[in-house]
Amino acid sequence: MIESAVPLLALVASLAAVPLILLSGTKPNLREFWTLLAALIKFCLVLTLLPNALQGTTTQITLLELFPGIPFILKADPLGVYFALIASGLWILTSFYSIGYMRGAHEKNQTRYFASFALCLSSTLGIAFAGNLVTFIVFFEMLTLATYPLVIHKETPAALAASRQYLVYTLTAGVCLIAASVITQVTTGSTAFVPGGIYTPLSLPDPALLLVFVLFLVGIGVKSGIMPLHSWLPSAMAAPTPVSALLHAVAVVKSGVFGLVRVVGFIFGSETLAQSHLNILLMILAGFTVLTASLLAFKQENLKKRLAYSTVGHLSYIVLGASLLSPLGFTGSILHISAHATMKITLFFCAGAIYVNLHKENIPDLNGIAKVMPFTMAAFTLAALGLAGVPPLNGFVSKWTLAQGALQADMLVPLFILVISGLLNIGYFFPIIHRAYFKEGEHLEGKKEASAFMVVPLVITALLSVLLGIFPNHFFHFYDLATAIAKTLIPGN
Repeated sequence: MIESAVPLLALVASLAAVPLILLSGTKPNLREFWTLLAALIKFCLVLTLLPNALQGTTTQITLLELFPGIPFILKADPLGVYFALIASGLWILTSFYSIGYMRGAHEKNQTRYFASFALCLSSTLGIAFAGNLVTFIVFFEMLTLATYPLVIHKETPAALAASRQYLVYTLTAGVCLIAASVITQVTTGSTAFVPGGIYTPLSLPDPALLLVFVLFLVGIGVKSGIMPLHSWLPSAMAAPTPVSALLHAVAVVKSGVFGLVRVVGFIFGSETLAQSHLNILLMILAGFTVLTASLLAFKQENLKKRLAYSTVGHLSYIVLGASLLSPLGFTGSILHISAHATMKITLFFCAGAIYVNLHKENIPDLNGIAKVMPFTMAAFTLAALGLAGVPPLNGFVSKWTLAQGALQADMLVPLFILVISGLLNIGYFFPIIHRAYFKEGEHLEGKKEASAFMVVPLVITALLSVLLGIFPNHFFHFYDLATAIAKTLIPGN
């Protein structure tokens, strides 16, 4: 354990940018400079935490005592650093992309947008580094409020309805999360995140343990997109595409599945979940969500909504892996957090570039666009193949590890779900790719790629998906981190 202010400084980097962005509202270049500077500083600070995380060392800072025995504490443990690296790294690319999108689409309220974006990333880092449930709740709810101006951004009737639905779902879930945390504190005398969990099989009678687990599941499951708690997510596609990328790849839903991994591995623990069979409940919900969301994706003619249902399904891959309670299951679950992030942000970046450049949002209108937007559609194709689990992309690595985790746990049904869902992924992505490459488009004369601010980030995220598939342990040592984290969560490892 190392005492250091670095986790706090990483969180504050984007928080300090908020007033600077607001004060620079009449100077777009300066406003965007503050955004990019904060993103770069945040990522560099998080990167300094990686060597300690690779050694299994936690970097922490205690800010104050909220309640007797319950500190407001930031702990950059290996799992937190893993998630923070993904969020802060992709924020840099999303910031560049946002500049191109906002200018290209001539969006209003750009200052509010960039300020809210910075606040969201501060909240996300707080979630990553939360050392206990109380600290986690503060930042989890802060993320809800910070995201609201982004969902409502366009201020259209659809955006207003989506934002109301978003608040109803997430604030109700927040009440459940608080209730679960209070019961946990009273029952165990702790709210700390401890590898292996703080509950024991004897902490509560099975019915009471089920109640607490369900409260946690609702409290965090809304942001995880678990069915039937998912419907706010497709509705939130009324927001601008960079917001969709934020929701799906960087902050909100990734914070949800990250929180579920925390609850499974650090609050309940594998031994308690296995003896109470609560992991089976989680597995059933995750498996149902994976398959149902994949089937619903076929029905969506709007490109962003199809991507949204794809996200709902892929988030539950992460939940499914954690529910296996095997070392390789946890490893695959953690790896899929980063794999899905790079691939899904690529797909949403591509959708936004198509909208800004060609003003097309629906799949039947995408005929022939690969001829005028070759880089965008090449990136889209790579990311789609990765989500289907095709090698050598990083989606193959995480899915392969999840499949091994299912075999390690002697469970064939999750393996069957992984195979079927991969085929369904190909089914709902192939028509988009086929239209773009093999059908003749109309009114494309004189069209070309979107601005470099948009195309360069989507090419980089697509290449990252390839490179992290071929070299899963290069750059940030994600494979080593995921493996080391998983070993700490299973007794005897």
